[in-house]
Amino acid sequence: MNLRKGFMALFSMLLVLMVLVACSNNDDKDESASSDSSSDKGDAVVKDKEKTKISIMTKLHTAEVPSEKILELVEEAANVEIKMEWVPDNNYSDKLNTAFATGTFAQAVTMGSDQVDQFKGAIRDGQFWEIGPYLSEFSNLGKLKDEVVKNTMVDGKVYSLYQGRPLSRQGMIYRKDWADKLGLEAPKTVDEFYEMARAFTEDDPDGNGKNDTIGLTDRSDLIYGAFKTIASWYGTPNNWGEQNGELLPEFMFPEYMSAMNFIKDLRDDKYMNQDFPVTSKEDQQALLKNGTAGIYIGAMVDILGLYNDAIELNPDLEFDVHNYVAGPTGEFTVWSNPGYNNEILFPKSAIKTEEELKDILAFFDLMMTPELSNLVQWGVEGEHYSIVDGYAVIDSDQDKINKEVFAYNMLGIGEAETNGRYESRFDYEPRQKAETLILENDSHLIQDPTLTLDSETYIQDGDRLQAIINDATYNYMLGGIDEAGFNKEVEKWKSEGGNKIIEEFNASR
Repeated sequence: MNLRKGFMALFSMLLVLMVLVACSNNDDKDESASSDSSSDKGDAVVKDKEKTKISIMTKLHTAEVPSEKILELVEEAANVEIKMEWVPDNNYSDKLNTAFATGTFAQAVTMGSDQVDQFKGAIRDGQFWEIGPYLSEFSNLGKLKDEVVKNTMVDGKVYSLYQGRPLSRQGMIYRKDWADKLGLEAPKTVDEFYEMARAFTEDDPDGNGKNDTIGLTDRSDLIYGAFKTIASWYGTPNNWGEQNGELLPEFMFPEYMSAMNFIKDLRDDKYMNQDFPVTSKEDQQALLKNGTAGIYIGAMVDILGLYNDAIELNPDLEFDVHNYVAGPTGEFTVWSNPGYNNEILFPKSAIKTEEELKDILAFFDLMMTPELSNLVQWGVEGEHYSIVDGYAVIDSDQDKINKEVFAYNMLGIGEAETNGRYESRFDYEPRQKAETLILENDSHLIQDPTLTLDSETYIQDGDRLQAIINDATYNYMLGGIDEAGFNKEVEKWKSEGGNKIIEEFNASR
């Protein structure tokens, strides 16, 4: 509880005490009149405790709006009334732009980092509250990680609260039963990884005597699919890197070319799905679950869902997770995200006064208490999760979790280290192992040096220009262009605005 709410609680108790003392000193007065007087004053105390009303606009990642069960429990615990505006994630950017243009923002608005970039002009123009100076007034908000808070800054100032996430969950999920049969250990180098992909393709790992398996399954996603993680094994910069004192995009580094060659070779040798540039995530995962592929690169936490689906087809299947794959230099590195999923900003169009802002920050300060952090993360203890040895164990009814709890994760602030919520524990040992490997990744991160830098051209034309590079990357890995052809596309990127992005990012350092 913050100081402001603590003061109000103390004031209320003193006021009640004064009423009781006054009643005891008026024994000679009519008993009913004394009772009426006491009742009137008691009602006045209750009326002084009006609930703070808060409006929140956030992303909806589920098919339906969640039930209000968790919301009502939050309102009761925090003594607030919340107006939730759920917006489907695929429509969220459009809704942000509409709300901004019409002045209909909620008081607290969720944005991803790319969306914050789009509103930097408005932030600099004073249309959002700078909250940095107030954070020290709140005991819980003051615990947010400095290194992550810095990643959210605009011109060195804090305008948002972050919703924490692990810095890197990337690694590989593989068929351990296949590896054991073929005498393979988890790969420690890119060469060993390549050998596992070959063996899973050519050495009949499922033992059915047919040529019906492949090593790697991938999809049309250069970030969360296999490419970016493999590129980071090769030491490729994370989006941008420094060369001779100048920031340059990742695709202008030789390590990027090495990563493309690695995947091109996998495809040329038929050690992965040939149509990966047009493969959906669902189809990619299906190849692992149905026993066609033996390696999946992505978020290691995906292993539990993959396993639960896969054992319906093959009860004897075994998966495992692994992260440490060193590149040609002998060093293991992995790309890092900024340390948060989303940010919550506070528009001045919806929050008119400093006092109103502090009341809303006080609510989010309460959201960083273990009680409320656990509520929006896990649900109701005994109904949605249980506590085993100090860890949260999620109920097996995933459909109920999705309908009643999952969406409210968007109200969480910080992470377990800062808000005190329970860490998760999983009965499935490889899923629990993934948690350990995620922490190990923290010692091997490649950071993005442009997180807090600015480029107006990047904001305006970044997606269009990135499409040039994405197409060239896929085209190269499919054999449609050679290195000279790829470099030609890089020159196109530079001439159509890329050079300005390079100039602007470097100028803003």
